[in-house]
Amino acid sequence: MLNKNTIWRVLVAIVVIGLCALYALPNIYGEDHAVQISAGRDATVTESMVKQVEKALSEKDITPKRIEFEDEQILVRVNDSDTQLVARETLENALGDDYFVAMNLAPDTPQWLEDLGGTPMKLGLDLRGGVHFLMEVDMTEVMTKSLEDAQSDFRTALREEGIRYRAVTQRDDYVDIKFRDEEALDSAEFFLRNRNRDLTFTEMDDLVLRAVFSEAKLAEIRDNAVKQNITIIRNRVNQLGVAEPLVQKQGADRIVVQLPGIQDTARAKEILNATATLEFRMVDQSNDIRDALNGRVPPGSQIIEDQQGVPQLLEKRIMLKGNHIVDANSGVDEYGLPNVNISLDSEGGNKMSRSTRGNIGKPMATVFIEYKATDERNEDGKLVFEKHEQVISVATIRAQLGSKFQITGLDSPKEARDLALLLRAGALIAPIQIVEERTVGPSLGQENIELGMQAIIWGLAAVLVFMLIYYKAFGIVANFALVTNLVMIVGIMSMIPGATLTLPGMAGIVLTVGMAVDANVLIFERIREEIREGRSPQQAIHHGYDSAFSTILDANITTFIAGLILFAVGTGPIKGFSITLMIGIATSMFTAILVTRVIVNAVYGGRKLEKLAI
Repeated sequence: MLNKNTIWRVLVAIVVIGLCALYALPNIYGEDHAVQISAGRDATVTESMVKQVEKALSEKDITPKRIEFEDEQILVRVNDSDTQLVARETLENALGDDYFVAMNLAPDTPQWLEDLGGTPMKLGLDLRGGVHFLMEVDMTEVMTKSLEDAQSDFRTALREEGIRYRAVTQRDDYVDIKFRDEEALDSAEFFLRNRNRDLTFTEMDDLVLRAVFSEAKLAEIRDNAVKQNITIIRNRVNQLGVAEPLVQKQGADRIVVQLPGIQDTARAKEILNATATLEFRMVDQSNDIRDALNGRVPPGSQIIEDQQGVPQLLEKRIMLKGNHIVDANSGVDEYGLPNVNISLDSEGGNKMSRSTRGNIGKPMATVFIEYKATDERNEDGKLVFEKHEQVISVATIRAQLGSKFQITGLDSPKEARDLALLLRAGALIAPIQIVEERTVGPSLGQENIELGMQAIIWGLAAVLVFMLIYYKAFGIVANFALVTNLVMIVGIMSMIPGATLTLPGMAGIVLTVGMAVDANVLIFERIREEIREGRSPQQAIHHGYDSAFSTILDANITTFIAGLILFAVGTGPIKGFSITLMIGIATSMFTAILVTRVIVNAVYGGRKLEKLAI
């Protein structure tokens, strides 16, 4: 018999709509104004601090909705934005500079929904609010590092070639190589010119060969520094779990970062701004550190303090730099102490193997390096960065190391996780400093949400009224499908980890409403045509759905491809629009073709009909 529902069709419709409705549910619970407390590099948030937070708030007559401790962070939920401001200021004064206190909006999703993985739909910067950073790359440090690499490369290459030299010295913007005689200088110049096409070599007085980067190479180094920093910042943002971030170049040496709906702005700032890398050096055992502390530091050594402030005498020669690290994960060693497991690339593994082969039984230090901006600027108006070095581990080399090894001696699991995150995401090619920080408040986002919702509601209402008047009973079916379509879009957007609703995304939803009703119009008009041609109501329904399917599929596939291209080549708002467009196309086809047919078959299928209310 025509138009009878099959079990699989009904089950698919019920299960899909039910799942989407379940995961759309968290969006109706709203959010709480909250203050989030996280620890800096030299501090730890513990559960015992909750009492300290409660006491500080009670002294200011602030009654929080509740205080939560999870993942070494404290979240204080309050009733309104005014209380949130006072609570933040109170906690900043009470906890000091070792802790980050940031205002956030925390989802108020019931625990049973959270246990099922239900979370509210993520909103973009224009709807949710968030933070905008303008970051500046220190090009001076880029050039210094490039010259250091060239200096090290010259020493290795000349040594392997058997060309003797007196010294290789790095200056402000060039490298000088001093030779013993004219013959060695001429041999080295011929060898290095052929080996380094992007460098200019000039003979100076006193048997000195000077190497300078060409203009083309300088431009390439600067451009690569910005591009690589952008890639690394994107990786760091991904590690933070921020959906739909905007990271792009602005000008010659600046990067724009927008983090919509960020849950911990202070931690984001700390992670993004940190220029972290490692150096592995041997501890100098040939000289007495007491002599070095009295001012007699050996020429090939350097004093660096460890985390407890104890000075360590290290060799200046760097065994390995952090740019060879390809992966880093925190864990615990056989004694239950925190550590970081390091994986190196092939070149780094070979360097580590050569360096440790002859130093078994000797102590090796792991040096953590950060570049922090000062308040000063150089003659070009650029920020001046200060290099901070700290020994985080001194361990005896028990065996020849390769491409995998461990860093031990860390103070806490949090320090191990933070260090692993920074190293896994990549060491920045050059220091960066946040020169502009702008917060987009939730009040502006709320206004955008209200205007966008008005557009969706009025557009939907107009379509619902039209369908009800023009298609009668079938219009009711189409209207149910349209409402279901919106619920499914919200549910799917809430389920997809990277999906974010932006203001252009809301425009995509409005467009989807029109496209969804278009599929119903095609089906219903085809049913009318079948009836006019003399078919029975049951045959008209059957042929109407079957005949309209190919037309609907062709029209939606072409639009979906356009949305896919927008997603692939677009950024920011364009991606937001394309995501809702593609999801809307898929859900509108599902509701128009499957859901409405299930309802129509349930109402009209298997019955003797004289006419249809269409």
